[in-house]
Amino acid sequence: MRHRKRGRYLNRNASHRHAMFRNMATSLICSLDAPEDAPNKPKVPGRIITTVEKAKELRPIVEKLITMAKKALPHEEAAEQFATSAARNTTEWEEWQKSDRHQQWVKAKAPAITLRRRAFAALRDKDAVRILFSQLGPKYRDRAGGYTRIVRLAEVRLGDAGRKAIIEFVGDRDRLKARRRQAPVVKDAPEAAPAT
Repeated sequence: MRHRKRGRYLNRNASHRHAMFRNMATSLICSLDAPEDAPNKPKVPGRIITTVEKAKELRPIVEKLITMAKKALPHEEAAEQFATSAARNTTEWEEWQKSDRHQQWVKAKAPAITLRRRAFAALRDKDAVRILFSQLGPKYRDRAGGYTRIVRLAEVRLGDAGRKAIIEFVGDRDRLKARRRQAPVVKDAPEAAPAT
């Protein structure tokens, strides 16, 4: 019986599974900002192809990371009012660093930095964390959840006939549903007065 056994093992031990999902999440996030001359540039940014089972296990990991990025947004905006525009290691910047505004900036920015560190602990990739907090967090600010979608492919993987699927971010290439045409409203004819 499988009572209280959550998740798929995928024929891997725990450390291999964690490393695999970390690499898949990093690949999915970094595919959004791949340089043009990269040798392995994805055909469609924000999408990777994997098996259905791996995609179903990867989805909650990526969505929790995006939720972390969304939670950091208000803290970063609150810290902006106490920030300085001076360049680092200038006299103006050093004065700001000794002032009370710097202490307020640190206090306002601390939760956002904590969330960035948690995301880095999960991904172990600075570029992925930067893309997560600079692009994906603001992009899904008003969305309550469901940041990714899994689309099953008709073809199977050669070798083991694994069912293939696409996992991608929603919102970029969404198909809009065609509005169904409304039936015309027929007004009732006014009833004639009864003859007496």
